[in-house]
Amino acid sequence: MAGAQVHMCQTVCPSHANHRGELSPGQLLKWIDTTACLAAEKHAGLPCVTASVDDIQFEETARVGQIISINAKVNRAFTTSMEVGVKVTSQDPLTQLQKLISVAFSTYVAKPSGNNKVDLKPVELLTIQDFIEHTLAAERRKVRLDHKDVLKNLMEACGTDDDHVCHQEEDPVSTDLTRVQSIELVLPPHANHQGNTFGGQIMAWMETVAAISPSRLCGLHPTLKSVDMFKFRGPSTVGDRLVFNAIVNNTFEKSIEVGVRVEAYNCEEWGRGQARHINSAFLIFNIINNHGELYTVPRVRATTKDGLRRYDGAIMRKKIRLARKHIFSRKEGNYTADFWDQSNQANIIKSNVTALTILTEKPGWEITNTLNRIKMYILKETDVISIKAEMQVWIPSKIAFLLLSDFTLHVHWAKQYLTCRVLERVSEEDKIYHITSPSVNGNKPDDFLILVSQRKPCKIGEPYRIAVTPVALTAVPPSNQNDYGSKIHCTGFMVYGNSSSSLVSYFIQSVPPFTTNLAHLLKSTEETASECIKFLESRSKKMELQL
Repeated sequence: MAGAQVHMCQTVCPSHANHRGELSPGQLLKWIDTTACLAAEKHAGLPCVTASVDDIQFEETARVGQIISINAKVNRAFTTSMEVGVKVTSQDPLTQLQKLISVAFSTYVAKPSGNNKVDLKPVELLTIQDFIEHTLAAERRKVRLDHKDVLKNLMEACGTDDDHVCHQEEDPVSTDLTRVQSIELVLPPHANHQGNTFGGQIMAWMETVAAISPSRLCGLHPTLKSVDMFKFRGPSTVGDRLVFNAIVNNTFEKSIEVGVRVEAYNCEEWGRGQARHINSAFLIFNIINNHGELYTVPRVRATTKDGLRRYDGAIMRKKIRLARKHIFSRKEGNYTADFWDQSNQANIIKSNVTALTILTEKPGWEITNTLNRIKMYILKETDVISIKAEMQVWIPSKIAFLLLSDFTLHVHWAKQYLTCRVLERVSEEDKIYHITSPSVNGNKPDDFLILVSQRKPCKIGEPYRIAVTPVALTAVPPSNQNDYGSKIHCTGFMVYGNSSSSLVSYFIQSVPPFTTNLAHLLKSTEETASECIKFLESRSKKMELQL
C-alpha cells in the first residue's frame, strides 16, 4: 500500500491563541502529533507512540479565524518504527491566501499487545516524490542516530575552562534568574487511547514552561521560532506527576535557547523523590518588541559547571543549525565545495545522497546516443547540464557496486584521475578521498577532495547508490587553488540488476564554462563509460572468488 495519509483541518479559535491572537505553538504541536500518530497507526494497524520529533522550523504564524491544514504521511517503515512527514499550512478564509507554517518529521514506534513481535510492512512507492522521501527517510534516520555523538564530539573539541567566553561578556545576566519549574498532574483527558500521556500534550506543556524563561530575561513576550528535536525517553501514564524544568542556556544577538527537562513520578516515586527522565528538548525563541522588530537580547553567564555545559552545548547546536541551513538552502547553480567539520558532517552526507536521489528522478531526460551497451542521456536546465551514461555490464550488481564504491580503483578507468587515496574514513558507508587530475594548463596536477557516500538497497528491487560531492578541508588546501566544485556539482552511480548482470547509470552535473563544448563533454563521458565497462568485467572474476 502507499504511505498512509491523514489530513486534519482546524479553525484557529481564541482558545487556541496566545495574547497576540496568534495560534499557540503548543496547540500546533498537539495537532501535529495527533495527525502524525494517526497516520502511523493507519499504516501499522497497531497502537503507536511518539519516539522523537525532528527539528521544527516555524516559518509563519496563524491568527484567530484562519484555517490550519495538516497533512501527515508515512514516508518509510523500518522494522518497528516509521518516519511520518508532516506539512502544515494556513489559509485566510477571506483572502484565500495560503502560507507554509512548518514541515516536520516524526518517528513513531508500533506497540503490539503482549509479547508479540512487530515487522512493519513496507511502504509502496507510487510516485517519484514517494521514492525520494523514502530514500531520504533513511538518511534522516542516520542523522538522528548520530546527532548525540556529533554534539558530544563538538563539546569535547570545544572544552571549558576558567577563562570561558561567558565570563568575558559585559554585564551578563545570570542564567539562574531564568530558571522555571512547573508541575502537571496527568488526568484522563491528557492521555491517549493507550492510557499513556499524549506526546503532543507533553510538548505543549514544555513549550508553555519554556516560554517563561526568556520573558523573565527580557521582560517581553517571546515567539517560538524552532525546536531542536523532541526526544521521548520513556512513557508516563494517567496519575503521574510531571515536573518541568526550564532555563535559558545561552543567548545570541537575536535569539535565545531554552532547555527543558521533563521528569515523571508515580505516587510511590513521588514520595521517594525518585524521578524518571522522560523528555528533553531545546527551544529557540525570538523577542519581538512593540514595534514589531526583533529585540537584541541581553547576554547571559553560567555560574555552575552544569551551566557551562549547557552554555557550550547551545553554541554547538547553533553551529550545527547554521551549517544545516547553509547546506540545504543552497540554490542550484551554487557549486562551491562545503567545508567539512564536525558540525556539518551529517548534513553534508544527507545532502550528498539527497542530490543524487533527486537528480536521478528528474523528468525530461533525452537520449542522445546509443552505442553497443551504452546509452547517453542529457538533461538541460538553467545554467546546468546533466549527463547520464547508462551501461549494461555482465557482472552481478553487488560486485559492480563494490568496485565502483572503491574510488582508489577509478584510476584504472577514469582518465581524469591520476591518483586517488582515502583521506578519512568517516564510516563504513562514507569516505573522503583526495584526488589528483591532469592539469588543464600544463602546470602541476590539479587536486581536490570528494565525499563518497555508498548505500546498499534496503529491500529487493531497490538500487545500490554511490553519491559523490566536493568537500573542502582547511588542513588540506588545493595545491593549485583549484575549485572542483566549480566544475562538477553532483556525480554518482545507481546500480540496478541481479546476480548475473547490472545496469549502471553514471551521473554528472556540469556548469559553465565546462558546458560550453557540450559535444566534447558527451564524447568524453561516453569514452569514460566504455572504459568503466571494460574495467568492471575484467575485475569481476577476481571479486567473485573473494566473495
